[in-house]
Amino acid sequence: MKPGIWLLLAGLAATPAYSDEFTEEDLKRWQAEYMKVMQKGEKLFHSTLGTNQVSCDQCHPNGANTHPETYPKFQKQLGKVATLREMINWCLQNPLEGKPLPLDSDEMIALEAYIVWERRGVPLAPGKH
Repeated sequence: MKPGIWLLLAGLAATPAYSDEFTEEDLKRWQAEYMKVMQKGEKLFHSTLGTNQVSCDQCHPNGANTHPETYPKFQKQLGKVATLREMINWCLQNPLEGKPLPLDSDEMIALEAYIVWERRGVPLAPGKH
């Protein structure tokens, strides 16, 4: 290899990678935004989203036994490897007898934010049963 290429490669390897810079104010604002969405999800989780007056918290008090840290994983109810959002929709359609939410809807994101918040600190374990 030519010496000029070695110098170029050495220079690229020595160049530090920079991440986005943000302030303490940014962090506070972002956390407040997340908490608003999470609180919306908490309200949805404790409300009747289907037609039979059943709410998510009747089977999963405080998000119990939802295990968002294990997704994606094989879900026998769906017969495939699924995401948490797909399983939320299965619950909405089956136990709650309601309509599925678009996977990118504000309501779906809020439900997911609440479920994950309730399991904060638990290590990720994708695929675990």
